[in-house]
Amino acid sequence: MSSNEQSIKNAIGSYLRSNRLSGKLAEKKVIDSWPKLMGKMIENHTKQISIASKKLYVQLDSAPLRQELFYSREKIIKMLNDAAGEKVIEEIVFR
Repeated sequence: MSSNEQSIKNAIGSYLRSNRLSGKLAEKKVIDSWPKLMGKMIENHTKQISIASKKLYVQLDSAPLRQELFYSREKIIKMLNDAAGEKVIEEIVFR
């Protein structure tokens, strides 16, 4: 049964890759994991989040928080990519 499950997993993965959906799915995982990984306080100050060309754009309503997160961006990138299970984000832009 486990070989059957593995083949289904491979088939779905192949389908997603062939239709260029795996990248969008991974991007969705990153965006969905933002509140959980960053916590309630940061979630409350996050006004918009989007991804384009492996860049995560995060709009915040707090300049001090934006500055603090800027210094932690490498750690944040690693956490988000780990949550997605692949390298989705290469850079973060805080606005």
